[in-house]
Amino acid sequence: EKAKLLRSQPAQIVEPKGLLYVQQREFAVTTPKDGSVSILGSDDATTCHIVVVRHTGSGATCLTHCDGSDTEAEVSLIMSSVKSFSNSSGCGRLEVHLVGGFNDDRQLSQKLTNQLLRAFDLQPEDVHLVTFCVTELNDREEQDIHFPIIYGIAVNVKTAEIFPATFPEKGPDEDLRSAHVLTGAPLTNIYDAKTEQLRIGPYFWGPFPHVDFWLEQDDAQILQNLSTSPLAEPPHFVSHIRATLTFLKEHPFPSQSLFPDRKPRIYKKNEEGLWEQVQYRTEQCQQDTAAGAQALPAVKLNVLPLGEAWKGENQFSTEPTTGIWRSSPCKAQPNTAH
Repeated sequence: EKAKLLRSQPAQIVEPKGLLYVQQREFAVTTPKDGSVSILGSDDATTCHIVVVRHTGSGATCLTHCDGSDTEAEVSLIMSSVKSFSNSSGCGRLEVHLVGGFNDDRQLSQKLTNQLLRAFDLQPEDVHLVTFCVTELNDREEQDIHFPIIYGIAVNVKTAEIFPATFPEKGPDEDLRSAHVLTGAPLTNIYDAKTEQLRIGPYFWGPFPHVDFWLEQDDAQILQNLSTSPLAEPPHFVSHIRATLTFLKEHPFPSQSLFPDRKPRIYKKNEEGLWEQVQYRTEQCQQDTAAGAQALPAVKLNVLPLGEAWKGENQFSTEPTTGIWRSSPCKAQPNTAH
């Protein structure tokens, strides 16, 4: 019933004011007391799923964009993040909302759905599945081609309302954050609700393999090789991938060009409700160390020989310094790098 209601709603355009946009393999958690962020949201999910976990007592709400890279560990991480804001609340329950995926040919959506259900089932706490609008329940067919009905959602942290959404602005640091994903990032917490600060990085990678080759390819080749669902991608997919690859080419060593001091890029909402970069303060070092500990440990990453098709499995590994792709159902990595 919840899925039917959600599917029937048109996607709302969410403007940047009060919004915290979450990219693939990122998560953010906050509470209704947050004076800066009132909306958490993410979109561009084809085979990916967007997950919302909320504690009804404290109102603590987490949104993440899962791609199946390490689902069990990711669910444990987001559950811990919500519970950390809910310890003082004696009443309430944990609720989960799952949205995304469709009947894709390779059944990547169904695989991720199963992984998420299993991961939540393994949690020691009772978790109540409130919204289940995934895979077959989020599928539409047009001229024998399958598409997701809902590509993105937002959650109002203060009212708990969840609705289909699109986001004209996906920053700050959209290309940097996308590059972090494409070079094999683990799920990363990007927001400190206590200080109401968005923290990006520090992120590190090496020169990206065959980046010039991929930038020379036409749109059809990029779509065919860098997406797990080429026929279902939104119109801006190729331009987004090109921008990310260009960013990787321009910053082969982010430790030198982006994070020479090994400190995060910190943003705070200004009076207009928009993100504004703020000066890093020395006393934040300990907080950053603690925040960094919430990210999952590094994983082995994959690079395939030129021309080798990615089969959706972690078949090859390489050292992180080579500049790396990791299998990711929403943004498939190229044939040279899967």
